[in-house]
Amino acid sequence: MSKNKEANNDSSLSVSKGVESGNSINPDSLQNFRDRNKSLTLSDYVDGIRNGNRTILSRAITLIESTRSEHQDLAQEIIEQCLPETGESIRIGITGVPGVGKSTFIETMGNYITGNGRKLAVLAIDPSSTKTRGSILGDKTRMETLANNPDAFIRPSPTAGSLGGVARKTRETIYLCEAAGYDTIFIETVGVGQSETAVHSMVDFFLLLMLAGAGDELQGIKRGIMEMADTIAINKVDDSTDKHIQQAVREYKNALHLYPPSESGWEPKVTTCSALKGTGIEELWELIQDYISATNENGYFERQRNRQAKHWMYESINNRLQDAFYNDPNVKRQRKKIERKVLEGTISSFKAAQKLIDLYNK
Repeated sequence: MSKNKEANNDSSLSVSKGVESGNSINPDSLQNFRDRNKSLTLSDYVDGIRNGNRTILSRAITLIESTRSEHQDLAQEIIEQCLPETGESIRIGITGVPGVGKSTFIETMGNYITGNGRKLAVLAIDPSSTKTRGSILGDKTRMETLANNPDAFIRPSPTAGSLGGVARKTRETIYLCEAAGYDTIFIETVGVGQSETAVHSMVDFFLLLMLAGAGDELQGIKRGIMEMADTIAINKVDDSTDKHIQQAVREYKNALHLYPPSESGWEPKVTTCSALKGTGIEELWELIQDYISATNENGYFERQRNRQAKHWMYESINNRLQDAFYNDPNVKRQRKKIERKVLEGTISSFKAAQKLIDLYNK
């Protein structure tokens, strides 16, 4: 018997003809990879955003967040061309005390409104380390089901040390999300602090999430935050008829009555919900809709949007001047040297600042 026949008769050496394997690469993932690595023109960006391409939208937002001048110039051109498609969304700011469950609330509310035909963009402001400038950007992990929702777009952005923890480019990002077809924008802040003032200046409705046990929480929250709230929602409520919950509702209502009436004509509400169980979410969304309808009828909605546009024009000037100053070659060369003189006490902080400004003006 030949060697080949012996091999064929030995089951341990025989090779069965296999089946042809299918394509293991997801076509959508492959296309997303190609989109991410392809150099895009201005028209590519604008067309992609208008068509709701989330990969291109993400890349455009990255341009907005970049400090490179060429990226900034391109980003502003993209915004200008997308401007006609902006302004039609409801912009909602969401804040609350630490541990109140903001991410769970946003996920539950987000899944509810997308289930009712809306498209949602969540701009989650993530705190950057003051030492390393790094940030966790973990909101997509905390909002797993919403992150996989085709009608939702989540963009965590690092604060990069900006005032009160608000990402400097959030305002521009709102425009791009609106142009991409998102009719509801949530802006989640890092917590109770100065960031809420900045967020309030770019949203239509400001929601404050709180916990029961109102006495302690009221002591730990700033008066200005309470004044900005259009609605306070007490989260993590299992039973709204519980006497402790009812007491918390009364205390928050009493606190709100201490503030002067809002220019919007809206009387801030206090409600309860459980994001984990999904209770009270529908009622809260109806409250938001009532607010939007009321402020549209009395003209406050448009007046507030106009004021915000003016405010952010001047904020943009300040931001551009600051970027130009710190990126100036003369300032870069001399800054460390002048800084050392301040630390050594040989020159005052005020004179040092003037020297750097003089260098910039040259």
